[in-house]
Amino acid sequence: MEYNWESIGNCSRFVKTQGLEARAYQINIINSIIENGNTLVVLPTGLGKTLIAVFSIACALENGKKAIIMAPTKPLSEQHYKSLTSLLNIDQKDILLLTGKLNSKKRSLLESDAKVITATPQTIANDLRSGNFKLEDFGVVVFDECHRAVGKYAYTYIADECRLKGIKIIGLTASPGSNTEKVLQLVQTLNIESIEVKTQEDEDIKPYIKDRNTNPIYVNKSDTINRISLLIKPIMDEHLYALYHSGLCPIKNSDDLSKMKLLEVGQKINDIKTNSYKFNAIFHYIYVLDLMHAYDLVTTEGLQPFLSYLDSLKDKEKKNRSLESILKNEFILKAEKIAKDAVRDGEEHPKAIKIIELIKKKKIKNRIIIFAQYRSTINMLVNLLNLNGLSARAFVGRKEGVTQDQQMQVINDFRLGKFDILVATSIGEEGLDIPNVDTVIFYEPITSAIRNIQRKGRTGRFNVGNVYILVTKGTKDETYMLVSDIKEKRMYNVIKRVNSMLHKNIKTKIIKKGGQQKLI
Repeated sequence: MEYNWESIGNCSRFVKTQGLEARAYQINIINSIIENGNTLVVLPTGLGKTLIAVFSIACALENGKKAIIMAPTKPLSEQHYKSLTSLLNIDQKDILLLTGKLNSKKRSLLESDAKVITATPQTIANDLRSGNFKLEDFGVVVFDECHRAVGKYAYTYIADECRLKGIKIIGLTASPGSNTEKVLQLVQTLNIESIEVKTQEDEDIKPYIKDRNTNPIYVNKSDTINRISLLIKPIMDEHLYALYHSGLCPIKNSDDLSKMKLLEVGQKINDIKTNSYKFNAIFHYIYVLDLMHAYDLVTTEGLQPFLSYLDSLKDKEKKNRSLESILKNEFILKAEKIAKDAVRDGEEHPKAIKIIELIKKKKIKNRIIIFAQYRSTINMLVNLLNLNGLSARAFVGRKEGVTQDQQMQVINDFRLGKFDILVATSIGEEGLDIPNVDTVIFYEPITSAIRNIQRKGRTGRFNVGNVYILVTKGTKDETYMLVSDIKEKRMYNVIKRVNSMLHKNIKTKIIKKGGQQKLI
C-alpha cells in the first residue's frame, strides 16, 4: 500500500508536506487519532512524535478550532515553536510561544489572537485558574512528555479542564512507565480512549531506526573506597540493628535494605505516639538514612561526591542529635581524612577513570552525553574530563541555580560543536533536540523504565548508537542493573494490555490482594 499525506484528509493542507517523507506508521497513528479520540502515543525517541502532533493540530485548524501543544520546560517549548513555524502552513503571527515572562494582561491578549499556542503547562494552568484564558475555542491539546501527568503537576489540572470542555487530548511519550498502576493512572488522568504504541521491534519502525549497542562495564571498588566503606558500614549496621531489635525494621543488615524499605520504616516511626520511644527511634533512623547515602555515594559515585555530601551535612544550620553525633564520630572523621588524602593525590572512583579510558581508547570523536544522578558527581566528572584534555561541560536543572536561558546556551554550544561532552542530570533526558550524539554513558544504572528509555533515546538517531552503563561490583549498581532491564521489558506488555482493555471497553481499575496488584 502506498502512503501519502493527502490520505489523512483536507487537514494536510495546513502542513508544509513538501520534502516530508510519508511514513506508514505516522499516517496510521494520525488516522487512528482522528478516528478514536483521546490518544496516548508511545513512540521511541527520534521517530517523529512532533510531526504527529503537527497533523493533529492541523486537523483542529481544518475544523475551525485552535490548538495547544505543551512541554515541561521552556527550552522544549521553544523547540516546538520552531517546529510549528517551519511545518504549519499558516501565518507565523498566528503561532504563539507563551512564556511566564510576559505579564498576565499581555499574555491574555496574545492568547486570544493566536490560533496555535506552545507553552509550558504551568503558564497555561495559571492563566486558566485566573480566568484570563479560556479553552472554549480549542479543538486539541497536546501533552508532550505526558508521563508527567500525575499528582499535582499542572498537566493534571489542564487535562481535567479539557475533559470538562470536551477537547481532544493527545499524549506523547517514549515511555509511560512499567508499572500497571502508573499507566492506568496516566490513562485515567488524560481520559485516554486509545493507545498507539510502537517499539523498535515493529516492522514499520525498523527501516527508520539505527542499531543501538548496550554495553555494561563492570569495575571493582578501589582499595581506598573499600577502606572507607568498611569504616562506615559497621556504624550504619549498628543503628539499623537497633531499629530491627525494636521491631521497627524487618531487616538487620544494610546489604539487604532498599531505600524504599527504609522510607517505609521512617513512616512507621512517624506514626509512633510515645515521645521518648519515637525520639530514640528517630536518632537511629537518621543515622542509618544519612550514612546509607554517604555509603552509596562513596561506593558508586566517587570520593568528591562523598566529601561534598559530608560538607553539606556540616553546612546545615540546624543539626539534630543524630547529625551532631555523625559529624563527631571518629570513624566518619577517619573516612573523611582518607577520602581527602586520596583526592589530593589525584585518586577518584574507578568509574570516573574508566570513562577517561573508554573515550580515549575507543577514540570516540563525536559528541557524547554522560548521565549522572548528582550535581557533585557531575562537577567531579567535568573537572576530571577537562583535566585529561577532553572538552566537557555540565548541563543541570534550575534547582541547581541555572536559568533556562543558560540551559539553552549550553545546548546550542553543544550543537555547534563548541565542546564534545555534555555531562547531564535528568534534565538532559527529555525531548531536547541534540543531534548526532552517537554515544551515551550512564555513570550509574537507574531503575526507572521511563528514564532508561529516554536516556538511551539520546543516541542512535542518525548512526549506530552506543550505550555504556557503568556498574560497580558488589554495590547497589548490580541490583539496579537487573531491575532496569526487567522494567523496560515489562513496560510494553503493560501498555498493550491496558490498550486491549480500552478497545474492549473494559473498565480499568486496580485491586489489591495479598499485597499484589491486580488489574481487572
